[in-house]
Amino acid sequence: MKVTTVVIAGAGGRGRLTYAPYSKKFPQEMKLVAAADRIPERLREMEQEYGLPKEYCFSTVEEMFQQPKLADMAFICTQDPEHVSHACMALEKGYDLLLEKPISADGAECAMLLHKAEELGRNVTVCHVLRYAPFYQKLKSLLEQGEIGQIISIQASENVGYWHQAHSYVRGNWRKGGETSPMILAKCCHDMDLLVWLTDSRCKRISSMGNLSWFREENAPQNAPHYCMEGCPVKADCPYDAEKIYVTNPVTGYDTNGPGWMQKAVMANPTREGLLEKLRTSPYGRCVYHCDNDVVDNQSVTMEMENGVTVSFHMCGLNRDNHRTIHIMGTKGDITGNLEEEILVLHRFGGQEETFRMEVQETISGHGGGDYRMLHDMFEARSQGRTALTSLRQSIESHYMALAAEKSRICGGKMIVMEEFVTETAKCLADQKA
Repeated sequence: MKVTTVVIAGAGGRGRLTYAPYSKKFPQEMKLVAAADRIPERLREMEQEYGLPKEYCFSTVEEMFQQPKLADMAFICTQDPEHVSHACMALEKGYDLLLEKPISADGAECAMLLHKAEELGRNVTVCHVLRYAPFYQKLKSLLEQGEIGQIISIQASENVGYWHQAHSYVRGNWRKGGETSPMILAKCCHDMDLLVWLTDSRCKRISSMGNLSWFREENAPQNAPHYCMEGCPVKADCPYDAEKIYVTNPVTGYDTNGPGWMQKAVMANPTREGLLEKLRTSPYGRCVYHCDNDVVDNQSVTMEMENGVTVSFHMCGLNRDNHRTIHIMGTKGDITGNLEEEILVLHRFGGQEETFRMEVQETISGHGGGDYRMLHDMFEARSQGRTALTSLRQSIESHYMALAAEKSRICGGKMIVMEEFVTETAKCLADQKA
């Protein structure tokens, strides 16, 4: 396999912490040659860690894509509203793309990007990494082997840890749906994509209900300040206390685990003292009841697929652990699974029960092993002249489902017919071109 050269647009949690290290672990597959980010500390870290020349470290993505083409591929890892504009710049320069999800919170923009990529003949892989996770690969294999017969119904859930909800969707970058993406898209387009893939079917109709129940001003304890470090009277008992989540909590804190992805969102090179000081003024140090968040903290979605499979999906941000569960029911048996535990249990009606445990070495990278498996498949597909498992065309269906679910939620649970929704999206695109 020929080495693929790569530029990274956006040196944040995914670009800097997930994808860039692949070039060191697997130099025979990927070579990082340039990076762009608006935060100087992150850019300096990329320069030093990967030996990038100063002239190949850009303070804006726009500046990087104004240069002559620098590599084979561009990884688009900027904020959600910037994905399409940055992807278009890269496509026009001749890059193939790895595009972080979500593609866009605008269905017409998703369709426009697909049209542009196919018109230019570029390959675009969307980061729906869970298709590559050994857990879901095994599940897909069991279904294809007919172990439970015909699929009749699915119950799936994304149980977002309370600390993850507080970090990303109350205090963090994805807290305001109008500025980034609704949570059902930002967090759960992975799940929508998995449902399409596992059922081998597009969605026929969809409805949804949900709201922002807990992380609201009226639920703030009496006399709670706007920042946790300002002498909060309930600090000792509050699980959402910023010092606990980022520093002292045995599961998520710096004291036990050192600098993780959450700490590196607060500051580029975290130290204990630095975090404590930063949390006094950083958005990540705010009281969860005094933020400007508006995305939901719970949402349920009901779907009927075109092949008749019915699906119930639930997301909630008030859980001890951060994990996905699934229960697939068929005519000959059912399968239950927990991604966090890496366990699938096959129950054959009237027959033998079988348990499958994923091996540690299979799940060593993020998203249950999906991150690195996706990158390997993408590079291999590129060398073989084929598309990756999560191409733009394959991934766009999940976005239509998530956006239709959000429309349904806003309309009080109204049933949305997907064919009509997609047609309306195509009309919006046509109107924009006109």
